[in-house]
Amino acid sequence: MQRSPTIINVTLQNVDKTGFFCYMSKRKSEGYARKLNWLKQRFDEGLRIKMLALPERGFIEYIPGEYAWRAVNARGYMFIHCLWVVGKSKGKGFSKLLLDTCIADAKAAGMNGVAMATSEGNWLAGKDLLLKNGFEKVDGTAAYELLIKKFRDAPKPSFVKDVDTRAKKFKSGFTVFRSDQCPYLEDATNTVRDVALESGEKFKVIEMQKSEDIRSLAPSVYGVFSIVYRGKLLAPHYLLKKDLIERMEAVRGA
Repeated sequence: MQRSPTIINVTLQNVDKTGFFCYMSKRKSEGYARKLNWLKQRFDEGLRIKMLALPERGFIEYIPGEYAWRAVNARGYMFIHCLWVVGKSKGKGFSKLLLDTCIADAKAAGMNGVAMATSEGNWLAGKDLLLKNGFEKVDGTAAYELLIKKFRDAPKPSFVKDVDTRAKKFKSGFTVFRSDQCPYLEDATNTVRDVALESGEKFKVIEMQKSEDIRSLAPSVYGVFSIVYRGKLLAPHYLLKKDLIERMEAVRGA
């Protein structure tokens, strides 16, 4: 019989020791340091991270919806940023185990339910696990779906409606919208900077330092990172250099 792994509750008091799952082998990197500092500012807002103890590999990160780092209106709901189980830990029911911890915490906090943005593309989990566990779709775009599990009759969360129009305002060169919610975003930003320098394009970074910035500034639902080039959203996530150049050249040739 499969034994349930120990779940580590990451807190302000232990995060320096436990880490936060991502970039654990790169604790001296700028991306790791920025994410660590970001976390330490979020715990007072109710952010929680639960990790599977080794040798299992997985984690969940969630926060009260009014502080969610996605382009959503989700006050009154617990909002999941990330839910990942990887490697040999997949297929053992651990994703449901982590999801259940979030649901239990949301109920204990008296919230209306749990919400999460999903995608079948990169950088967000898909919807299948949520649908199997009583979630329903309440909003969607071409790339993202918003799913919730309600505990009581209450207003439903929604995506911020004008995100798709925001990129058009930034017509000169590259503009990167970034935050420190993900440690990979430091490398992602540097990749865009390198391509801009090599291609003779202007380069600008817009730092989003609080959750309100995601809702008011981000040109994608994913929110915490976006690449805009000459007024067009090239990607709402990390791109490899070759893929970034390919998309840049497609805009140039249009």
